[in-house]
Amino acid sequence: MSGITLGSLDLAALLCSRVCHDLISPVGAIVNGLEVLEESKDEETKTFALDLIKKSARTGSAKLQFCRIAFGAAGSAGAQIDTGDAESVARGFIEDEKVKLTWKIPRIFMGKNRVKLMLNMLIIGGQAIPRGGMLTIEPIGEGESMGFRVSATGLNARVPAVQALLDGGSEGHAVDAHAIQPYYTGLLARECAVKPVIGQEGDAIVFTAQ
Repeated sequence: MSGITLGSLDLAALLCSRVCHDLISPVGAIVNGLEVLEESKDEETKTFALDLIKKSARTGSAKLQFCRIAFGAAGSAGAQIDTGDAESVARGFIEDEKVKLTWKIPRIFMGKNRVKLMLNMLIIGGQAIPRGGMLTIEPIGEGESMGFRVSATGLNARVPAVQALLDGGSEGHAVDAHAIQPYYTGLLARECAVKPVIGQEGDAIVFTAQ
């Protein structure tokens, strides 16, 4: 496995690209809804356009709130984050008609990098169930040294091919805006002095960091 040498500017640029990728769909839908609203003459179409705008605005807001903590500064160096706030943004980002989240992390203040790790683990867990299902996150240990276990169950659940990126390698492939998120998750894990491991246990895809 070849290691990755990624400068701080490239890391920042790729994370920005990842955030833009998450936001472009709801923002584009808002623009489309406004165009339909301006051109429409009948009430049914106007109602449809307004519903689209409202739904897309809620989705965009939820993604922004999540990305602010998962990828952003979220406070000064050494800052702590309420895990209750982390649960709230995680539910807004993840839960929909296909995916549900079971949250078993106690409500405490936790170092921001550990909270970032937790949220990024949930993103990867979601990739394991492309057709929907259940994500469960629970603690391993307690306090400031707490680790995490994310279990993903659903139809056609599969192990995402991210272990090399989590370990800081690339298997010979360039890191792009798609690959930067698991690579960043590995950086967070090393900063928190835990080892990220993803694999299959029975019908569940299990991602641990401890």
